[in-house]
Amino acid sequence: MSESASFEDLLNEFDQTHPQAQKGEPTVGDKVSGILIAIGEEFAFVDLGAKSEGRLDLAAIRDAEGQFKYAVGDTVETHVTGKDEESGMLLLGSQHGHKYHGLDELERAYRQGLPVQGQVTGAVKGGCEVQVAGIRAFCPASQIDIRFIEDLSEFVGQKLDFRITKFEGGRRPNLVVSRRALLEEEQRIKAEELRAQLKEGAVLTGTVTSLKDYGAFVDLGGLEGMIHISQLAFGHVKHPKEVLQPGQQVEVSVLRIEPATDAKKREKIALSIRALSRDPWLDAIEQFPAGTRIQGRVARLQPFGAFIELAPGVDGLVHISELGAGRRVQHPSEVLKEGDEVTATVLGVDLERRRISLSLDESREVDPTAAVVVAAAKPPAAKPAEKTMGSFGALLQESLKKGR
Repeated sequence: MSESASFEDLLNEFDQTHPQAQKGEPTVGDKVSGILIAIGEEFAFVDLGAKSEGRLDLAAIRDAEGQFKYAVGDTVETHVTGKDEESGMLLLGSQHGHKYHGLDELERAYRQGLPVQGQVTGAVKGGCEVQVAGIRAFCPASQIDIRFIEDLSEFVGQKLDFRITKFEGGRRPNLVVSRRALLEEEQRIKAEELRAQLKEGAVLTGTVTSLKDYGAFVDLGGLEGMIHISQLAFGHVKHPKEVLQPGQQVEVSVLRIEPATDAKKREKIALSIRALSRDPWLDAIEQFPAGTRIQGRVARLQPFGAFIELAPGVDGLVHISELGAGRRVQHPSEVLKEGDEVTATVLGVDLERRRISLSLDESREVDPTAAVVVAAAKPPAAKPAEKTMGSFGALLQESLKKGR
């Protein structure tokens, strides 16, 4: 059997077992899987079976480092988002078809649910005026974006993608369009793709959407997670605005995923920035050996003593009996206030309990061998994820091995 015949047999075998091959050409919004058949300078091309082919942006098959996640022959899962009207090729991922002319073509786009491109020409009462293929359309204020827009004029002059939600032809066409419908669909597609790789320990890049007293919310690309204030840094953070701001891109680790309790609610995704940083307590023994005189800043006062920040994320405690005042002290505030710079003596380091005992008594003598020091165990390194080969890629590799 020739090499070309073998390849054709593999294609036929794949088409017979591939679910998409039995459905005919997919339509906009369909979730599809196909074989990556070529990677060009701008696009990747995917064989979807049933004599259908799709085009995908290269960004969709790259990882965070810019490396390709797939090779030719691998199976790729994505969504149909449009169709190129000139070539007839399906557009995959986040691409849309834009070339529409006249009312008849816009009606076809409306019937098929295809996205169209329009230019916002003005902000009017209740929404925006949009020119689509030379025809005036109206986009309600609630449909211009997913988020609430205070000033609609910020969109004037922009070319954006819309879906036609109401179409009335005739001498005076009446078109109502929605950008929100497309944004929500893209968000849903991204959420499904993200869910497939979402697991505890995964490291993802997201965008800070809002800050609350108790933490920060982060858009991971279709799904939203929250960083509790205690997971922002190893040091004490009074409010998330001290370290983050809305719109900022951050790298986060997934701590846990709590399934939704009912269909109307979303799953809860707990995130952490702190988990990606080196624990400063791992260096505490070398940095703060018992008997050493060190400088620090008074971070907070409690009835039993004062906490001194020695390094970001590392506080030591001066017990009220070690304030070195030379008299009986009822409360540390009689001697110190928050923000004071002090010099203290390290009495001992307990890594297991994350405690460093300090004294402000300059005459205090310390026996380094008597200090309690407990080594904390390091967490095991995460195993790298294994790359899986798509069904057609596996068939192709198996065939090539047999032919050698």
